[in-house]
Amino acid sequence: MRKGFNFYRSYYDVAKELNDKDRLAFYDALVKRQFTGVETELTGIAKFAFLSQKHSIDKQIQGYIDKTKDTLLDPSVGGRQGGSVDPSVQVEEKEKEKEEYTIDFEALLQYVNNAFGRNFRVVNNDVKAKYKRLFKNGYEKSDILKAINNCKEDKWHKENNYQYCTLEYFSRPATIDKYSDTTETNTKGIMSHPVIID
Repeated sequence: MRKGFNFYRSYYDVAKELNDKDRLAFYDALVKRQFTGVETELTGIAKFAFLSQKHSIDKQIQGYIDKTKDTLLDPSVGGRQGGSVDPSVQVEEKEKEKEEYTIDFEALLQYVNNAFGRNFRVVNNDVKAKYKRLFKNGYEKSDILKAINNCKEDKWHKENNYQYCTLEYFSRPATIDKYSDTTETNTKGIMSHPVIID
């Protein structure tokens, strides 16, 4: 039975951007996943926040399994006999790949609107395609959130009332490259991520 896990600074930084209800849902999902291996069905901003940290959460769980040769199981499911057969490794890999390239655009829309006081209503298909290209090129959801949070703190963007901070703006690799890096001078209130992606 797993006794503990590392609580990364990025978990806290993401959670403090959420309202109380979404923060609780995010923390509950995080703890349940770490101790039982079970993923909670989240919606809206809480789902987007969880997905932004999913890679580091999954890495921690895999590290625990590799080290202890133990598996995390939901205690309310299964038993020694019967039960469902696990899907093949090939199916699991396809599902993982599919998940890596999907995004909850409604949650992203709400996140950008909340961050910049905007009222965008839709994410058009061209912009969706640009985000999918970002993921195919190795960018992650956490990179997008970092860029959004850094732009929120950026003096120039503040002085210009965030007029350039659109969903399309954050679908550009140049924007992500410029704003997803944090420095010692601008990390206050900004999400950081301790895991370097393989």
